[in-house]
Amino acid sequence: MKFATTTLLFAPLLVAAHSAHEDLRLARHAKIARQAPTPASAPPPSPPATTTPPVVAPPPPAVSLLSTNPTAVPLTQIVSGQPSPATVPLATTYTAGTVPSGLPEAPGLPSLSSIVPSNYPPLDKLPPTDSPEVKAWIAEVAASGIQIPNILPTLPGGCGANAQAASNATNCWWTCGGCTRDDDITSCPDKMTWGLTYDDGPAFYTPNLLQYLAEQKIKSTFFTVGSRVISAPATLQAMHIEGHQISAHTWAHPPLTTLTNDEIIAELGWSRKAIKDVLGVTPNTFRPPYGDIDDRVRAIAKAMGMVPVLWTRIGPYATFDTDDFNINGGITTVQQVLVNWKNILGNATTMNTGFIVLEHDLFPQAVEAATGYILPDAIAHQPPFKIEPVITCLNKPLRDAYVETNDNKTNPPVASGGAVGTLSSGAPGSAQVTGAADTVKGSSGTNSATGVLTPLGVIAAITAVTGFFVQVAL
Repeated sequence: MKFATTTLLFAPLLVAAHSAHEDLRLARHAKIARQAPTPASAPPPSPPATTTPPVVAPPPPAVSLLSTNPTAVPLTQIVSGQPSPATVPLATTYTAGTVPSGLPEAPGLPSLSSIVPSNYPPLDKLPPTDSPEVKAWIAEVAASGIQIPNILPTLPGGCGANAQAASNATNCWWTCGGCTRDDDITSCPDKMTWGLTYDDGPAFYTPNLLQYLAEQKIKSTFFTVGSRVISAPATLQAMHIEGHQISAHTWAHPPLTTLTNDEIIAELGWSRKAIKDVLGVTPNTFRPPYGDIDDRVRAIAKAMGMVPVLWTRIGPYATFDTDDFNINGGITTVQQVLVNWKNILGNATTMNTGFIVLEHDLFPQAVEAATGYILPDAIAHQPPFKIEPVITCLNKPLRDAYVETNDNKTNPPVASGGAVGTLSSGAPGSAQVTGAADTVKGSSGTNSATGVLTPLGVIAAITAVTGFFVQVAL
């Protein structure tokens, strides 16, 4: 499900040194994401003090947006440690038995009284692998006929801590180099189509995002963390009933390649079960946290009937990632996020296919950037973008996104037939783009949509010149 395009847009060399930056980003994201509250608690706190100072990069260039939300929070107020902004209540709290208007094939909503947190693993922790549920899922994988490659788990720390694994192209490790397989969803087939996605919710500020999407009549795909699903089941039900696609994002948000086979099964199984228990439908797609996937993770997911959805990548170290998650922790600024967005936009409009962007709804800063600036700018674009969930951007109906409603005609189950899965080779950075060099004005410290192809070995030379990535790697 990769869609190749033409040539690659080149930008300043410094932007390319993504590996060291991504290792730090992964570690901080893992730490911060676990602090997300239940709806009844306070908003997410700022990250705790750390001995590693925030990266100090040159101020980003100013960007010109086609439109902004008249009620947008001023950019000067979208900062790390900002006062907790107001949240909006859900427009409707849906009763048991309600069926999505856009998905009449779906069963009615289960009663929220059936969601008992003590029936699930501890929130935001790796689930134990010896529970009856996980044992059943392990048996499911064994009975699928899918051969699981004998690939060792990676070490925590990303590419920098796993030089041998990163250099082994046969593992097809997306994190380090961008390798994809034919089943990976990384873009939309039709030009000017944006597969809109948000990760890590449902969270305290997700209703703010839902309200804006409803006002603009836009649907999205939400990659939901199982622990957040159990913490905010009413929000998940609202997302589902209002026509958004719900997909899995694991139970506790770990980098999956660092886990054992049984731990991966537990993470996917519990996230899948949490969504089914709250909505009555089971997603057949998932997004690996941090995009951390290799052929071992792919095979396990395939055996569990789950297709990976990543985001568009225009080179081994440049992706369509706004980096909005890192505003909250002070790693980046909203101004840089908007530069990243305009870089993405400049590349997306030159592609022969559509695209998928990584954004988040866990923290208020990311939601404010989306509703105040990114989405209004995209809506005002001419020619217009078609903004929609990933499933419909693939020209499939919403019913194909769930096991219970998929008619298996336009979207056959990935593990159907019990045959051993065949994963064909995909080149790193297969979703390439074309355009003029002045379309992108990258700055050091961002890898978003700049399209620079730089071997890992160049990072050392860049470090010697700038010192920037020495800071990042600390």
